[in-house]
Amino acid sequence: MSEKVDIKIVDEDKQNGAEAGQPEPATEESPQQGGDPAAETDLADRLAAAETKADDYYDRLLRTSAEFDNYKKRTAREMRDTIKFANERILKDLLIIVDNLERATDAVCAEDQKDNPLLQGIHLTLNELLKLLEQQGVKPIQAIDEPFDPTFHQAMMQEEVEGKPANTVVREMQKGYLIHDRLLRPALVGVSKATQGKADESDSQQQDQN
Repeated sequence: MSEKVDIKIVDEDKQNGAEAGQPEPATEESPQQGGDPAAETDLADRLAAAETKADDYYDRLLRTSAEFDNYKKRTAREMRDTIKFANERILKDLLIIVDNLERATDAVCAEDQKDNPLLQGIHLTLNELLKLLEQQGVKPIQAIDEPFDPTFHQAMMQEEVEGKPANTVVREMQKGYLIHDRLLRPALVGVSKATQGKADESDSQQQDQN
């Protein structure tokens, strides 16, 4: 009997590749690179939302920073005003002493006793007190011959004064004072009014115009 012989045909290229240690090429095509469109859209939406939220937080930060700066400025200003006008009440009380000393000097001067040691002592005390008030920012209000200003003057009476325009301060019963350009005490004054002749003339002019 004859023996059967198996004959195998070997591909030389495959054999050479196997000998070189290289893997055989894949027989199936690899899938194409690329993501899911729905996932990419979701990621873009999330990124846009995060950017919007970041912008909102930044705007809030800017507003908060501006409000805090304004708060610091307002607090500093209020603190300065508190220190500036801390002695306002006691300084206002000292004005009563100034009034009494001025009345005393006026009364003594009226009796021609300028060389009186008592008068000199009163003058010295008054001047020292006025210096103290000036150091604290207190200064008198100019009232005589000034137009009446309700901001600084308090009218106590009206009187006819020849040669004075109406609503002019012609008398000062009590001095007014400012503290750092703010009213500390209004001046008590008398105000001029139009004389009868001028009032009649003004009335007639108004009637003629009508």
